[in-house]
Amino acid sequence: MGVDIARNVAEVRERIASACARAGRKSDEIVLIAVAKTVDVARIRQAISAGIEHFGENYYQEAREKIPAVESPVHWHFIGHLQKNKVRGVVPLFAWIHTVDDEELAEEIDRRAQAMGKHQRVLIEVNIAREPQKFGAAPEQVLALAERIAALPNVRLEGLMGMAPMVERAEEARPYFAELRRLFERLPEAHRVHLSMGMTQDYEVAIEEGATMVRIGTAIFGPRG
Repeated sequence: MGVDIARNVAEVRERIASACARAGRKSDEIVLIAVAKTVDVARIRQAISAGIEHFGENYYQEAREKIPAVESPVHWHFIGHLQKNKVRGVVPLFAWIHTVDDEELAEEIDRRAQAMGKHQRVLIEVNIAREPQKFGAAPEQVLALAERIAALPNVRLEGLMGMAPMVERAEEARPYFAELRRLFERLPEAHRVHLSMGMTQDYEVAIEEGATMVRIGTAIFGPRG
């Protein structure tokens, strides 16, 4: 029996609405990004039919095949680690890049965006849990990095992205989301547009702590094979 994507999307939206109600927020403040890593075009189309308008991809090599094949006016978010040599391909395909974590990468994005007459929306990825195996800028580096990225003419800095460590209970992720929100609140107002945090295992807590974008894969598409 296959995964009922439409039912899963409805359930996720209900849980988003409940989390927003608990936090005194409106559910239309939340951008639901369906993470399509390893998900084929047919299932992406099912999610579109269920009302999903935003999709996340982790790998350029995978995305460059799928995005043109989808042929629907949806918004694509690059949410995986981005190497400088992939920027040339990523900038034309994605509305947002969530994983900018150093100045050189931002400068390369700026160059590629300028070449195609685009203002690339980006978020700074923060290693909020300070895990050595994870990518992202250290929290104490973020404000200075934001100032430098904000000066680039073809990059539009819109906020921060981060991940809590793997925890047994979603509630244990709360301190990390709260810290990321406090850091987000220290950005200049023009760059406090989106706070991307929360995945299948912890997105409700992330919303309670101020997330405006949640990145949901398994709860929509089922376990990855």
